[in-house]
Amino acid sequence: MVKPVILAVDDDPEVLGAVERDLKQHYRNDYRILKAGSGREALDAARQLKERGTPVALFVVDERMPGMSGTELLREAIKFFPESRRVLLTAYADTQAAISGINDVGLDHYLLKPWDPPAERLYPVLDDLLSDWMSHVRLPYEGIRVAGARSSPRSFEVKEFLSRNHVPYQWIDVDRDEPTRELIRSAGDAARLPIVFFPDGTRLVAPANPQLAEKVGLQTRALLPFYDLAIVGGGPAGLAAAVYAASEGLRTVLVEQSAPGGQAGTSSRIENYLGFPSGVSGADLARRAATQARRFGAEVIAQEAVGVRREDPYRVVRLADGTDLSCKAVVLATGVSVRMLEVPGVDALLGIGVYYGAAMTEAATYRAQDICIVGAGNSAGQGALFFSRYARRVTMLVRRKSLADSMSRYLIDRIAATPNIEVVTGAEVAAVCGTGRLEKIVVRKVPDGPDREIEAAAMFIFIGARPRTEMLGGLIELDEKGYVLTGRDLSAAAGRPRGWTLDRDPFPFETSVPGIFASGDVRAGSSKRVAAAVGEGSGTVGVVHTYLETV
Repeated sequence: MVKPVILAVDDDPEVLGAVERDLKQHYRNDYRILKAGSGREALDAARQLKERGTPVALFVVDERMPGMSGTELLREAIKFFPESRRVLLTAYADTQAAISGINDVGLDHYLLKPWDPPAERLYPVLDDLLSDWMSHVRLPYEGIRVAGARSSPRSFEVKEFLSRNHVPYQWIDVDRDEPTRELIRSAGDAARLPIVFFPDGTRLVAPANPQLAEKVGLQTRALLPFYDLAIVGGGPAGLAAAVYAASEGLRTVLVEQSAPGGQAGTSSRIENYLGFPSGVSGADLARRAATQARRFGAEVIAQEAVGVRREDPYRVVRLADGTDLSCKAVVLATGVSVRMLEVPGVDALLGIGVYYGAAMTEAATYRAQDICIVGAGNSAGQGALFFSRYARRVTMLVRRKSLADSMSRYLIDRIAATPNIEVVTGAEVAAVCGTGRLEKIVVRKVPDGPDREIEAAAMFIFIGARPRTEMLGGLIELDEKGYVLTGRDLSAAAGRPRGWTLDRDPFPFETSVPGIFASGDVRAGSSKRVAAAVGEGSGTVGVVHTYLETV
């Protein structure tokens, strides 16, 4: 536990030394005693303490100081620490200033100098003030703090990144926290949110994910110059491949730009995964799998892969920071990205009322409010059930005539049994409206019914996905929808793949480039289920072994 601070301020070195000595003698076991020789120095110290999340329990301040009086100092300092107790040190002639300070800055007490003996004239007064402070103030969180606003899309993204990577943090809404808002304003960063404060006193202003990942201690660079296997994508397929490859002795690196788990990692509850009869959250499943992979020696690095190239007999993965990962084989497990809802108003409200996926970090934000779920797949059903525990009402907007066309039966039954979920079929979003936040959703009946408006504080979109293959740049063969063709599908499409020079046919899970494999949702013909992706990821490793025996 970080000790609260008692800050003593006096421009007279002898008096300041005496104050510090007496305070340390009585309070050093429970408080950290700091001193400052001027009002400006003390104000800078208070600002730094606020940035570090260190509470100031008591200011003991001399009134007569050049440049900034004690009363003027307290007037500024309490903007950072409004709950702190305030004591003014005065001479007899300054008693009127002290009395004015009671009205101006909420002064708790004033002491006439000298205060000897301290056991009678100093400690009893301060003991009462500190006891009262301790009984009314909750000591602050000591870890990472994210100061942002609901109107800042990047604030939401930072919260999501930290949460999905299991990095503990405290959220501070600057619209509701006056001391933090004042701190940000005084530092000149009010226009750029969020600001991430770290326990060591440093901060990042509106950081990009790679910068944040490095600061919080996630691995962002490869440790080895060469690997047997590089896996691109940290969803269920990629994690399974990493576990099995590393456990079988392959030098393995997994590259994931966001957080382990992929789309499955955002699922609030997976109830049909083998071995978890009570269900498991996607985040928990991803955490377990990533821990297991690291335990076997796989590296998991927080980076974006932006390209793959062939340099026979090796394969090279290009990262966003300009570095390359050289390896013998690559597994593409990039999965899918959410399909965008292209209606008026969505882009302007993204992250401030409109979200893709479950966005579980926002559940508490919309407690006891009305929200909408757009979509009819299993992810949409799981999202509706999750948010029904927080929201006053959940409205599911489903374009089809029935959930049965696209959702598992167990989810349909649970939705029907949840009283605050309403399913509206044959409906689509025509537009969203709001200024600085979502206010209304314009809903149109399919195919050509009239529009109506639904008031909602948030909308969570689950309308399908598209394969994440942009990084491949035409290197390998894709189907008409952009999914990666592998194995027999390549031969069925056009005999031997274009540019294929080997005497053998492609192995199962192997793409049109030897040594580059694909598994999970990005692969054409995959079943788009978590268990199937895990099976494909682990099965691909066996084929990788066969390939490595031939090169």
